[in-house]
Amino acid sequence: MSTDAVTLNVDKRGIATVALNRPGLHNALDDETISLLAATLETLAEDATVRMVVLTGSGISFSAGHDPEWLRRLSQFSANELNRYAQQIARLLHTLDTLPQPTLAKVQGSAFGLGVAMVACCDIAISVSEALYSLADVKFGQIPALTAPYLIRSIGERATRRYSITAERFNAGKAKRLGLVHQVVENDELDAAVEHMASQVLLNSPAAMRATKHLIGEIGKQEITPQVMQRCIEHSLTVRMSDEGREGIRALIEMRKPGWMD
Repeated sequence: MSTDAVTLNVDKRGIATVALNRPGLHNALDDETISLLAATLETLAEDATVRMVVLTGSGISFSAGHDPEWLRRLSQFSANELNRYAQQIARLLHTLDTLPQPTLAKVQGSAFGLGVAMVACCDIAISVSEALYSLADVKFGQIPALTAPYLIRSIGERATRRYSITAERFNAGKAKRLGLVHQVVENDELDAAVEHMASQVLLNSPAAMRATKHLIGEIGKQEITPQVMQRCIEHSLTVRMSDEGREGIRALIEMRKPGWMD
């Protein structure tokens, strides 16, 4: 599948690479791109043959956030039209955040605004060292209302306050220290780093990884109560009694590779 704004490639291993493809605009997002990206991710979520999703960009930037021309058009919108657009963004971030497959942000260049939020929504993020990050909404009299929940979860409330209020840029090293990205590499090391991580993910049970993401999403912000622990027990039993759960234990006992690695 290929379009002007978003490209999709699925290799024979089931790794889907989704790329923002507006390099001349630093992969800035307008309503059509946001809608297409959300629809692409929703399609992948329903595809059991897809084992991992890599999100990246074409050109020198991961994503510059909102397209300035689109912002100009937005300035003429009514409250109802603005609400519909906000719902589009919310749909995109929720879809990326809750995608059942493992997700990896391959940050090959700078990420601003909504681009930062997309990095925060991915399970794993690997960034080139020269990438810059910024949450610049307040520079334009706006607030990061739709991205704030994902940023707070990723880098914490205090860091989100600082960088959302100051709108200052920070580098990849700072992004790693904050917890926004997990690994920082040089440009010529990025493909190898992503491939290494993908190879690690492919060793694991697809069903177990999906169940793990669901469990963490369900209990991540809850206190450890007897009710929460009971839900954890229920999730554990469901996976342990599944086909892949049984196959994994048999493979361990028999000292062989499990079936999903064939």
